[in-house]
Amino acid sequence: MAADPPDSPAGPGGVGQRVSHIDPVRAVIVLAVFVVAAIILVNVGTRPTVSGVSQGTVTTTTTAGSAGGTTTTTVTVQRSSVSVLVANATSSLGLAGRYTTALGAQGWAMQTAADASGDLPTSSVYYKAGEQPAASAIATSLGLKPAVVLPLTTAVPVAGAANADVVVVVGADLVTPASG
Repeated sequence: MAADPPDSPAGPGGVGQRVSHIDPVRAVIVLAVFVVAAIILVNVGTRPTVSGVSQGTVTTTTTAGSAGGTTTTTVTVQRSSVSVLVANATSSLGLAGRYTTALGAQGWAMQTAADASGDLPTSSVYYKAGEQPAASAIATSLGLKPAVVLPLTTAVPVAGAANADVVVVVGADLVTPASG
């Protein structure tokens, strides 16, 4: 007189079907995990590609109004559309090339590095009409103060400067000591 073990597939009556019940709490947890995973995957799949480099810069300028209020202007600059020329105004070799590479990695449209005429103690960033937001963003990324951002004129000590939207003249203040 052998009895079927309690976990036998042939339940009562020996039909051979296994009856399974899912705990309602477990079902709710599995469903919640599925929904959260689906939301995360949709958000990841629909976000713009990130390469570590922002292709746009947002520059915000706030000015005090005559009635004590302030005015804020926001300008978006597409880095890839701004032609930038870096010129070395120091006796340190390869300095313009190093800054050209660094700015190019940030998404700016770089021209071939050049030399400025003479050695200058401080750096300057010059801009063509309409390119001040880009020049300011470049100066900020280099750690330069806003006072060094100036309009591009024929007095800029760089040959071919007129062919660029922004000209960065690297002075002795941007020379870093060689690590050793």
